[in-house]
Amino acid sequence: MDGNVSIPTVSMNYEANGSSKQSNELGMRVMQERAYEKRGEPYLLIKSPPASGKSRALMFIALDKITNQGMKQAIIVVPEKSIGASFNDEPLSKFGFWADWVVPPKWNLCNSPGEDGGKVKSVETFLNSDDKILVCTHATFRFAVDKFGVSAFDDRLIAVDEFHHVSANPDNKLGVHVNEFMTRDKVNLVAMTGSYFRGDAEAVLHPDDEAKFETVTYTYYEQLNGYEYLKHLDIGYYFYSGNYVDDLLKVLNSKEKTIIHIPNVNAKDSTKDKYKEVDHILNELGEWQEADPKTGFHLIKTEDNRVIKVADLVDDDKVKRDKVSEALRDPACNDNKDHVDIIIALGMAKEGFDWIWCEHALTIGYRASLTEVVQIIGRSTRDAKGKTDAKFTNLISEPDASQGAVTDAVNDTLKAIAASLLMEQVLAPKFDFRPKNKDNTPTEGFDYGEGGFDPNANNIGFNEGTGQIQLEIDGLAEPKSAEALRIIDQDINEVIAAYVQDPRTVEQGMFNENLPPEELTQVKMGRIVKEKYPDLDDNDQEAVRQRAIAAVNVIQKAKKAINDETQNTDDQTEIRANTALIDGVRKFAMDVRDLDIDLIDRINPFSEAYAIMAKTMNEDSLKRFAEVIAGKKINMTEDEARDLASRAFKFKEERSRLPEITSADPWEKRMAEGIEYLRLKVAKEKQ
Repeated sequence: MDGNVSIPTVSMNYEANGSSKQSNELGMRVMQERAYEKRGEPYLLIKSPPASGKSRALMFIALDKITNQGMKQAIIVVPEKSIGASFNDEPLSKFGFWADWVVPPKWNLCNSPGEDGGKVKSVETFLNSDDKILVCTHATFRFAVDKFGVSAFDDRLIAVDEFHHVSANPDNKLGVHVNEFMTRDKVNLVAMTGSYFRGDAEAVLHPDDEAKFETVTYTYYEQLNGYEYLKHLDIGYYFYSGNYVDDLLKVLNSKEKTIIHIPNVNAKDSTKDKYKEVDHILNELGEWQEADPKTGFHLIKTEDNRVIKVADLVDDDKVKRDKVSEALRDPACNDNKDHVDIIIALGMAKEGFDWIWCEHALTIGYRASLTEVVQIIGRSTRDAKGKTDAKFTNLISEPDASQGAVTDAVNDTLKAIAASLLMEQVLAPKFDFRPKNKDNTPTEGFDYGEGGFDPNANNIGFNEGTGQIQLEIDGLAEPKSAEALRIIDQDINEVIAAYVQDPRTVEQGMFNENLPPEELTQVKMGRIVKEKYPDLDDNDQEAVRQRAIAAVNVIQKAKKAINDETQNTDDQTEIRANTALIDGVRKFAMDVRDLDIDLIDRINPFSEAYAIMAKTMNEDSLKRFAEVIAGKKINMTEDEARDLASRAFKFKEERSRLPEITSADPWEKRMAEGIEYLRLKVAKEKQ
């Protein structure tokens, strides 16, 4: 029960220098101060990770807009009721600000009984009152705008928390309303999110609307590097076969504070009985003692005679779940490390849930939304005294030759790998790529290593204050327009998110060894950029493409350099503690000596991901995986497939095995393709 199975991970190390927790004379932390400096902007977008203080940043900005900028009122909209607590009263003046944040209980509609649609009357009453601040859910706000129209909200601040719920798709009601408000241009908007991309790859805003926003960015690296205690974060996945609960304890250590998210009952990873799954997990953890009468937590006696407290948020019994939820909202949950040990949830304990002691976010099954993955990882990245390590593990069903839904299993695995690749980008320091030029000079604030800045080399600098890595690359296109510069500065992760969410790109990159890397780096990334930014000219599109693919490939090569060094040393603890990503980047750049964009384009962005998967998945499953991918690109008629299949059975009679689709012999491979074509056809007809 120690959870000691080796899991391939994205590993990030941080300095824990305490900078992100320091406050200025107004009581503002770094991100909040950065946002407050832009408080005069009518449209403000704050991109900042969980636990960085977005809620309080909004309080500062809203109070200034009401007091000094002529806004009549501030309306704060959140995706669900539980997040409304983030905007409860705060004595800001106690820490140096010139006003306190006060929301009369009747105007925090997240705390009032009733359905969202029934609270529209309360919104109307508020709009006609002299009170200043209202908090409600996205749903209540949508109903209110539908009923009263956008003009009813003129001269007010609308602040949308978890802005990634908005979409430019016309079917997204909140997105339609945001567009209407911006077209009328009579309100101020503040949008806040920890992940400015959506799991469905839809654009959050129309390009014309997005251009009106002033963006404040505070990166995950800045946040985590500036913590006081947390120094190391692992992200990884582990393959299971059969029932996931049977393999759960291979990745779960009951001594670690853990949130377990079981799959939705409609997901293929689910047994379709969520209560039995919870009972099975409790049984695997140890011997059930009783339910605590005060908190509702299960008390479980482990094999080593510890009694752990397990909160069940899956149970639909309202009395039981309300008792458990209330116990988790109790300040003691964060004040006392021993208040609870493990939380089992299904749809809860994600967005906005705050349990600072969580060390391990363990999720069963693929999550369709990359945003959801980011939110779940954010549950484990809170800073707490004595908590130096955190991790996220995705437990994924291993593709099995006996599975009827093997293709779905393959697709889910590829998507989980894509999420892992994106999180590498989100958590890493920000890159500042610039063309190699003999006239380049060192940039203030950057450390260029022991040798210092060399005008004849591809210089690599690191700015610890901003968390930026500067790297010179020959042949980089220079962006010309202000919009291209903005995209490069603020939107590269959104470009990469769209890239890794293209399943065809990922599967071909990992399994088509005959595919030239340039097909992935130039053609496919180029297509993503053209689709996202059609108004950029060819030069600017190329400048964006080059920097996006450079960010992906440099991190992949830096990671390989670090892993190689770890494998070649006996003191792996020393490597993990002291090797930062910048060291891997430097090693990669030194190894290639003359780093140019052509070399970057010749790197397969998915090769390292394949290497990790090959080490984790058993040989038969990996082979089946390759067969499914190869089968997707078959080009033949049904008659041809049947002819090939008949020849394949003759082949089996002669060699006691069927042809293999991965064979180096072209004829054997072609016969296997015929079988695969027919298998896929039958599977599709059954569906």
